[in-house]
Amino acid sequence: MNTATFARPSRAALALAFGTIYLAWGSTYLGMKIAVESLPPFAMASARFVLAGAVLFVVSRVCGQAAPTMRQWRENTLVGTLLLLGGNGLVAWAGQFMPSGVLALLLAASPLFMVLVGWAWPGGTRPTSRVLVGLLVGLAGAAWLAAPWRHAGDGGWPVSGLCAALGACVTWAIGSIASHRSRAPAPVLVAAAVQMLAGGAALAITSVACGELAGFDIGTVSRASLGAWLHLFVVSVVAFPTYAWLMRNSTPARVSTYAYVNPVVAVILGWLWLGESMGGHTIAAAVVILAAVIVVKVPSHRLARRRAGAAPRRRPASPAPSWLRTVAARLSAPDLSKL
Repeated sequence: MNTATFARPSRAALALAFGTIYLAWGSTYLGMKIAVESLPPFAMASARFVLAGAVLFVVSRVCGQAAPTMRQWRENTLVGTLLLLGGNGLVAWAGQFMPSGVLALLLAASPLFMVLVGWAWPGGTRPTSRVLVGLLVGLAGAAWLAAPWRHAGDGGWPVSGLCAALGACVTWAIGSIASHRSRAPAPVLVAAAVQMLAGGAALAITSVACGELAGFDIGTVSRASLGAWLHLFVVSVVAFPTYAWLMRNSTPARVSTYAYVNPVVAVILGWLWLGESMGGHTIAAAVVILAAVIVVKVPSHRLARRRAGAAPRRRPASPAPSWLRTVAARLSAPDLSKL
């Protein structure tokens, strides 16, 4: 194979791509919070993903990617339902009752759930204590950042909202592992398009079953909610190709840092736009989160280079350590719950 195909991208291109997934995915919590102020949550998410899936499907065909087989349709329909109905739909529903910063906190647990679900999956590998410590530290920092217990005097958060957010973490983790274990994987754009179309259809069925459209009047939709929906749609179309590009031009450990940066972005945006509480503890919590990112990221690079020996840094020829393969497998699946 021609090694020129793997030319190292410029630092500016990498910085722009990382900035895109950090800011775009971090802003989705605020976007969903504003969108559901006057839009039914499941119907809102359905329209977003059906349209975005159609756009990506057309783009995949224009780029010359093969149409999905029936088996790929079946597998990605299951994955799309888990990720988008379970993951994204439940988050949008919970956004009716909870601040966007708290939702960002709970969704920050997704990498931890992915590791645990992957461990429990048939043939799964037990993660090392180092990886678990890094993930737990990151989750603790996110918990400190949003600090839901600070609002206990106001009655706390609704149990239904908390359960929905945690349920989103679980279904997202199961869907991610199922996607990674696919026996007939489709090209990334095709898989994303099918998952969005299938997940959007499941969201539409759920919306009808919940009676969301029974008393819905389109005339009551605010400009803010409509603008937020449009923002979410653009993020769905733009962020995933950027993520896919990063997964081919960076390392899974580096790309996975969005899981801890996104809550910081979400809390700051919630404070700026919605006046959600932001105290002095935010800076300290952000430091803890970034420290956890280093715990997860730095050891993987050192061990990968140690195992690779004299292999080029940008693309080691020898296999990565077993614990790194475990984390990469869990964290490299497309994060469609934020698309």
